[in-house]
Amino acid sequence: MSNEQKVTNDITVPDKDMEVLKKHFSHCFDKNGNFQLEKFRQNLCEKKINFSNESYGLDWLGKCYARLLASDPATTLLSADETHNQKEENRKSKNILIKGDNLEVLKHLANAYYEKIKLIYIDPPYNTGSDGFVYQDDRKFTVKELQQLIGIDEEKAKRILDFTQQKSNSHSAWLTFLYPRLYIAKKLLTDDGVIFISIDDNEVAQLRLLMDEIFGEENFTGQIIWQTATDNNPTQIATEHEYVLSYANNINNQDFWEIPTEKGKIIQNKYKELKTECNDDAEQIQTQLRKWIRKQTNGDDLSGVSHYSYVDKNGVYYPGNSANTKPGGYTYDIIHPNTEKVCAKPEYGYRFTLETFYEAAAKGDVQWGHDEKTIPKIKKRLDTVTQRLKSYYYEDNRATTAELKSLFDGVIVFNNTKSVNFLKHIFIFLAKENDIILDFFAGSGSTGDAVMQLNSEDGGNRKYILVQIPEAIDPKKNRAAYEFVKNELKAEPTLFNICKERLIRAAKKTKESINIKIAERDDEIKYMEGILDLEDKNDKTKRLRAEIKVLKEHDLGFRIFETTSIWEDYDFDAAELNNQTKLFDESKLTDRDIKTLLTTWKTYDGMDLTQNLETIDLVGYTAYYGNGKLYLMNKKFTTDNLINLLEKIDSDKKFNPAPIIAFGYHFESKHLRELSENLKSYANKKHIDIDFITRY
Repeated sequence: MSNEQKVTNDITVPDKDMEVLKKHFSHCFDKNGNFQLEKFRQNLCEKKINFSNESYGLDWLGKCYARLLASDPATTLLSADETHNQKEENRKSKNILIKGDNLEVLKHLANAYYEKIKLIYIDPPYNTGSDGFVYQDDRKFTVKELQQLIGIDEEKAKRILDFTQQKSNSHSAWLTFLYPRLYIAKKLLTDDGVIFISIDDNEVAQLRLLMDEIFGEENFTGQIIWQTATDNNPTQIATEHEYVLSYANNINNQDFWEIPTEKGKIIQNKYKELKTECNDDAEQIQTQLRKWIRKQTNGDDLSGVSHYSYVDKNGVYYPGNSANTKPGGYTYDIIHPNTEKVCAKPEYGYRFTLETFYEAAAKGDVQWGHDEKTIPKIKKRLDTVTQRLKSYYYEDNRATTAELKSLFDGVIVFNNTKSVNFLKHIFIFLAKENDIILDFFAGSGSTGDAVMQLNSEDGGNRKYILVQIPEAIDPKKNRAAYEFVKNELKAEPTLFNICKERLIRAAKKTKESINIKIAERDDEIKYMEGILDLEDKNDKTKRLRAEIKVLKEHDLGFRIFETTSIWEDYDFDAAELNNQTKLFDESKLTDRDIKTLLTTWKTYDGMDLTQNLETIDLVGYTAYYGNGKLYLMNKKFTTDNLINLLEKIDSDKKFNPAPIIAFGYHFESKHLRELSENLKSYANKKHIDIDFITRY
């Protein structure tokens, strides 16, 4: 099959909801593909679904315009920073930093990262009046165009265009700014994904209603109060806190947000060591574990969990008290499994139900006495000793500022940066080993720093995607940052360059801490190798070498991409293109331009930005292959290249191009026809149904 695509000027967010409607309610669309709402409503009414004429929600001037922005095509391309990306530390990295307007970037990411992001954290403008937020929009609509696009009257169209073109910071402007970004962001989340948004008193009420509309009120998971040491409202009630709103993509897919306590993990790790040393002998493991616990300095390291010193075949536990502490407990008979007599009962009855007891007994979680004279106890497992993500967090933000200042050799390059410790605190509960974390208001890059630190601490392999617009640093507001970027980094004084440098410096610092850990394990291996009679020496050294391998493989690099403008005169109607009409001069495209087009297209086609395409040599013609797609981007494709392509499809087991995509400007019409006809008629040995696509 052959077809023609105008992808470059039509990169939009995939609308999976509309696909569902077309699949299940195809009769509610007219012949032009327009959805007929009234027919849909009637169809549902027939199934006895009631529609309410009243509803609760948020409305503002510009809401319909915000929806338009969410579905409007991107006006940019994606380009790779090849110089940075080819550095050894970045070449294979899966971390990403993108320079550009985050609305444009989100549209580019929508296909490649659809339902792939586990966690989103953003710290958007708070719209306080002093934080510099103003609505800026480079889209140029006339009043009539806007009326037609979103179906509003002339007066409302004028009012919307007023605030979109006059740098407004009203509540309506702020909501119009944030809505399309959050709307697209939701589509990127996994089924069990979650978003956290920092905000303060000024817009928290509006944000809560906006999130209810986009994510659903039922998916609200909580609101964290983050107390800082800064009073942001010195004239009235002292405001020393911010909020972090949290919403799940689908609350029904969320597990409990809990992790083992740090002290609990210490005992658990020791238990795992002893399992190997003691050949899984529970009694011997228990004896050794208790000796080890007693040796800990004053018990401080294990306070609160040191009583977890009992071991059976299922692990470490503590026999909890099953007696109720006051009258009114549960009363029932429990039969001892050995004597078959009724066990002794607590004075005030049991603190748990009989059903709970039977469930514990079935799992082997009841500790019986030698006979019926002892009250049976339910075992509390060490792996159930967890901490939950709480709704309150305290950290003095002066310490956060000092940490970033230290990283930049004493220069304050960013004000009010987010706490790395706070971000790690969130991430560890929700982002597992290989999850992707997205921050599209990256600021100074705290999220990337937090991801790197957390991975180095727990051995995770989380990845980050950061987006930051190249906003100019105002020398009047932060002269130190301006001078640092301009003179020290020899770069344009922008927040993006602060973020980039922060990631480089944070990676270096994290690498230093990793090297210390590697050296400690090397020393431990050398020490053990010098002891001839050490039991299980081989197993211990093997474990340490495995830990060293993980530490050395930590991804501390990142690749950079940026949005660039679509070339002048590129917007054309391909149907008008013929031998006499040349609306775009492709000769002005450089090799870098072609690579930019390829990066944009592969992302549109669902490939991750960090996925490298394989170069395919077709007897002198270079093509690009990935995810079963072959891209023919270069000029001078000949019949010999076509013959070689067909032969390779038959002979190369790993080469299975389902669509073959050709850059139409670089092919003569006769070669496009030749390609299309031969691919269509050629009966390849693999029976691949090959689509041939001419793309502009």
